[in-house]
Amino acid sequence: MEKLPKGANFVRGKTLWEIGLHIAGNPATPYGGNRDMVVTVGSGSGPSFHPWLKLATGSAILAEEVARGGGVDLAFVNPSALLTQAYRGVGLFSKPLPVRIVASYPSWDRMVFAVHPRAGIRSLADIKSKRYPLRISVREDPTHSTLVLIDQAFALHGFALKDVESWGGRLILCGGPSDKRRLEPLARGEIDAVFDEGIKVWLNEALAAGLMPIELNEDEFAAMGKLGWRRVRLPKSRFPGLAKEIDTLDFSGWPIYCNAALPEQTAYAVCDALAAREAEIPFEQGTEGSALNMVRETDTTPRDVPLHPGAERWLREHG
Repeated sequence: MEKLPKGANFVRGKTLWEIGLHIAGNPATPYGGNRDMVVTVGSGSGPSFHPWLKLATGSAILAEEVARGGGVDLAFVNPSALLTQAYRGVGLFSKPLPVRIVASYPSWDRMVFAVHPRAGIRSLADIKSKRYPLRISVREDPTHSTLVLIDQAFALHGFALKDVESWGGRLILCGGPSDKRRLEPLARGEIDAVFDEGIKVWLNEALAAGLMPIELNEDEFAAMGKLGWRRVRLPKSRFPGLAKEIDTLDFSGWPIYCNAALPEQTAYAVCDALAAREAEIPFEQGTEGSALNMVRETDTTPRDVPLHPGAERWLREHG
């Protein structure tokens, strides 16, 4: 398919997309503000717009609206584990939701709890028992999925991230994993711990600054696994500064999901669209991104939620 379909209507559509992307992408917009987008396909040929398919970005709890039906038809979530929670009715969700995966954007990542040895902390339990006044770099977005994971992990020991501040610690907030508000004080030795994903852009710097990853124990891995957080390897081949390889929690995959009741042909058409326009998708470098890999399960597209039947059919016919 052409980069831009022929016709004045599609020129107008592309122009609207660029306007929306620019406005939503304004770095001055605070978290919780107008940072997300909905793409609606339908008919505007009459006095009112008749939507046919509505696709959106947003937080994990947007799954509630997708499950209710009548609003957002497909949504993106990062990472895959949070959609697993919706499907299982655990963690963020009080009951199982009828969600299905149509495709998953390939993304390799891990969640790492890195702490400097000077704090004397060797486990998650130590954070509470030692009450060391940690200076911790975490995300500033209060809805960020890493904060969900942190609180779910800390809850296993009866405390929360905010408790660290109550015993003299400090949260050093950043917008993204490569934020200078993290990397600059990290290099100066002013950060004791980093709890985050996006490790390709901060873990090497943290290791160079003397921080070391904490490995969860067997009970913690088991409890987090029930919540959908897979146990995976943190490879020394990617991070030579590691003293040794350890296990950690998977933060890979960005599923595009829908209600199980979405018509089969609609899900099939979404997969077809991804294949037709995969050259325009900004795949993450090193993930072998393709429409076919978006429907398969790989280490960059972990899947603990079933594929939608329309996506299954597309995979059978193309895989």
